[in-house]
Amino acid sequence: MTSYNLALLPSDEKQAIEIDKQAAYDVWKVKNGQEPDFYLEQQKAKFSDADQLAIYTESVERYKGI
Repeated sequence: MTSYNLALLPSDEKQAIEIDKQAAYDVWKVKNGQEPDFYLEQQKAKFSDADQLAIYTESVERYKGI
């Protein structure tokens, strides 16, 4: 079994992982009725960095398809 230490990743890769985790959780909340459908749009509006927004949007679409 291979082990990875995420703490050793560059900060931009760590940030991408955190954004992906947040997207997964946000989609889960919408799918389970804890938040309304427009919640995802509200979350997208919180990103000021275009690269982070792109990561979040891509992740949301991926998790919505599961």
